Amino acid sequence: MPTDTPGLIGYALAGSLPVVALGALLLRYTRNRAMTTSIAVLVLIPTLATLSGVVAVSGLMYTDALARTAVVLGVVAAVTVPAAVLLGRAQARAMVWEKEMLEQERAAERSRRELVAWVSHDLRTPLAGIRAMGEALSDGVVDDHDEVRRYADRVVRETNRLSAMVDDLFEMSKINAGALRLALEPLDLRELIDEVLAANQPTAQRARIVLRARQPEDRLVVMGSDRALTRVLTNLVANAIAHTPPGGQIDITAGATGGRAWARVEDTGPGIAAVDLPRIFEVAYRGTSARSPGAAELGSSSGMGLAIAAGLVAAHQGEITVENREQGARFEIRLPLLTASGA
Repeated sequence: MPTDTPGLIGYALAGSLPVVALGALLLRYTRNRAMTTSIAVLVLIPTLATLSGVVAVSGLMYTDALARTAVVLGVVAAVTVPAAVLLGRAQARAMVWEKEMLEQERAAERSRRELVAWVSHDLRTPLAGIRAMGEALSDGVVDDHDEVRRYADRVVRETNRLSAMVDDLFEMSKINAGALRLALEPLDLRELIDEVLAANQPTAQRARIVLRARQPEDRLVVMGSDRALTRVLTNLVANAIAHTPPGGQIDITAGATGGRAWARVEDTGPGIAAVDLPRIFEVAYRGTSARSPGAAELGSSSGMGLAIAAGLVAAHQGEITVENREQGARFEIRLPLLTASGA
């Protein structure tokens, strides 16, 4: 057993370094396995290295001091390994949560940039038209009564479009800020579908698209906001009209399954590209251009219709999904069904 300091250091290094090297190899081997294993190895390496160094310094002689040291190190390992595993799991969950939050913030920032770009682009078109027509009327370039009326009608139409875009922005800002407040009441989903069908039938007819609804005889009572759910269905139908070519068909169906009411909007358009499906409900995301002559009449065309629909459905504790069919696409919303006991 060495008694001088350099000798103690040398024996301690000779005993502990092999354990550290073995631990490093073990960590490398378990790097793709569960984090619990890696944490346990990390905690055991200094403990076993200490024990190995003490044994080396003692000259491999089992003394009372070595026995006491081994017992202390065993107790320390028994306490620190479980504690380290628990703390490591908590830290891992926090890191995963922070990573998810960071990814969500990045996605939200990307959506905001896209929203600003889209809105800036979309605002220029109606504003430029209104400005040109206003200047023509102001300068007396157009003096024929019919032409003046046509220009005035166009100004009103573009102004309504701008107003709808502002409404979309306001609605989207409330959804993103969590400031959306809905007045909920028992509603029959079938009545909302009838209202949406009647409101969009003229637009569908002008686009030469068959719009129809098939509903069950039993009531589909949900707790919701009449205005919000009507807007959800209107946005889905408007989107279907905008992406269904003339001669196509749009079906609105409803029903109940597993304690949840559902409504589907199915069209016979070209469907949605696979690359667009994951982002279809993002703000201002538009995968392809509209192919229906009536698309210009449908709201603001701000690219926020589906995002607003998704936000309003989520505010009702519901779900909204989309999938391609053999021909066309199917949007489906699911809402908690209000039973007699629930009411």
